[in-house]
Amino acid sequence: MLNRTRTSTERKSTHPTLPKTPTGIAGLDEITGGGLPRGRPTLICGSAGSGKTVFAMEFLVHGAVKFGEPGVFMSFEEPAGDLAQNVASLGFDLPDLVARKRLAIDHVRLERGEIEETGEYDLEGIFVRLDHSIDAVKARRVVLDTVESLFTGLANASLLRSELRRLFQWLKDRGVTAIVTGERGEATLTRHGLEEYVSDAVILLDHRVHAQTSTRRLRIVKYRGSMHGTNEYPFLIDQHGISVLPETSLGLQHEASTERVATGIKRLDEMLGGKGYFRGSSILVSGTAGTGKSSIAAHFADAACRRGARCLYFAHEESPKQVIRNMRSIGIDLKSAEAKGLLRFHAARPTLQGLEMLLLSMYRAIEAFKPAVVVVDPISNLIEAGTRSEVSAMLIRLVDHLKRQGITALFTSLSQAGEREATDIVVVSLMDTWALLSTIEIGGERNRAIFVLKSRGMNHSNQVSEFVLTDHGVRLVDVYVGPEGVLTGAARQAQEAREQATAVARKQAIEAQRRGLDVQRQVMEAEIVTLRARFGAQTAETSTVIAEEEGLGRRLEQDRKAMAERRRVEPGNDRRLPRRASENGRHMSRTTPKRQADVR
Repeated sequence: MLNRTRTSTERKSTHPTLPKTPTGIAGLDEITGGGLPRGRPTLICGSAGSGKTVFAMEFLVHGAVKFGEPGVFMSFEEPAGDLAQNVASLGFDLPDLVARKRLAIDHVRLERGEIEETGEYDLEGIFVRLDHSIDAVKARRVVLDTVESLFTGLANASLLRSELRRLFQWLKDRGVTAIVTGERGEATLTRHGLEEYVSDAVILLDHRVHAQTSTRRLRIVKYRGSMHGTNEYPFLIDQHGISVLPETSLGLQHEASTERVATGIKRLDEMLGGKGYFRGSSILVSGTAGTGKSSIAAHFADAACRRGARCLYFAHEESPKQVIRNMRSIGIDLKSAEAKGLLRFHAARPTLQGLEMLLLSMYRAIEAFKPAVVVVDPISNLIEAGTRSEVSAMLIRLVDHLKRQGITALFTSLSQAGEREATDIVVVSLMDTWALLSTIEIGGERNRAIFVLKSRGMNHSNQVSEFVLTDHGVRLVDVYVGPEGVLTGAARQAQEAREQATAVARKQAIEAQRRGLDVQRQVMEAEIVTLRARFGAQTAETSTVIAEEEGLGRRLEQDRKAMAERRRVEPGNDRRLPRRASENGRHMSRTTPKRQADVR
């Protein structure tokens, strides 16, 4: 139960891994998982000129210089002097290594015409010479170049196989890590077709020509006891030696920064969430000819230099002086940035050296300059140096390398007319941000527009913006979108003028309406004042009448009270006189008829 629940790491630790000897060849140790099998022979085969001898010599020199492992080079074709001259161009000083006993070179002269198969044939003499050389420098590495020379003129296949097995076993018994080179046969990896079977590892070197461009490929045919890459890997031979460019070994382990870097164009920053690109991301600016791709790229490079960051500009169509002159016309001074050491140009046509050499030169330029920003202008002409699949593979390696270094990279690409959202190279999936430039033809003129198709990890604008090239750089303006459609340039300006005139007329009409309302308000306020005056007068007059009526009423009440006081009740009559005169009269008529008669 415990065995079944162990982790993969624990399971691996129970199985010893195959010891390996690092070659020191850039990229090779990566795809072999550490180098060649230690203490075992490896066959390096290929056609003439494929780089077998250089491969073997670099293995020995790196071992002696970098890893402290002396070596023996036994040559059956080239004398020691010729070997020293041939590899001096790679920076290898063989005489110095020989003098310091870090390297032993033994040339065994074998002439085909002097070899005759008679009786028994063995390699005892070779073993003796090898054994002496190994002991002389205490070698840990051995190279035999080339093995076919040992069996020149030998027709007995069984004897050949036997001696080959004995040779490889002898090398194993000595405990040295050996490289045996062999010429490629017609239908086999080697001329005899036997070496690949007795070798523990076999590496095939291939030199081919496609579309007048030569390329080199390396493939690990077999590697006993170890996992290894099985693809064909491009490799180069230049003044620095051999460099293998693995296609898939970089993986997807790069960091993802949340820091932003400015595009150099304020309105474009606003379209990208207001802050610009993510640091360490890949940006594609594509469009048809003349849409301003290089201008956008130059703004980005200039912005990087202005904030003190280094920018490496790979120009694949124009010379550095031409780029500087052209950008000066829109107010971008790249010359001063170059003079300060913040901007460096690397100009070369891809067809000059092929994709692999171009990629390697870009790697080395990046390593030497250590930029924060890289511009590749353009990538569309890479298709002239290889097939679509080769170009895509090369760009994948470049993008992954830049991401691992945390470098923000901007690529420009030419799109064909009528295919704005397509490029000659399938790279859009690799890009974090894609800005599409296009031209809009209206009213007999063509105007530039920019649209952000995607920008991973940020909210970005989905609007089309017109941009113009001015004396002060790229300036983005809003396009007109309305009943007339999308208008740019003079059409947009004319429409804006018409809308402005309409807005002015509307404003004037509104002002007239407001003035009319003011007049009506003033008239109404005047009428209100008049009415209030009339109302005040009427109120005063009515108040006077009311006061007089109220005074008269009070006087009448007072008179009645006075009359009532003056009238008294008569003697013998205990009743008071009535208050009203009529009542008083009637009462009097009933009680004093005599007085009434007297009155009459």
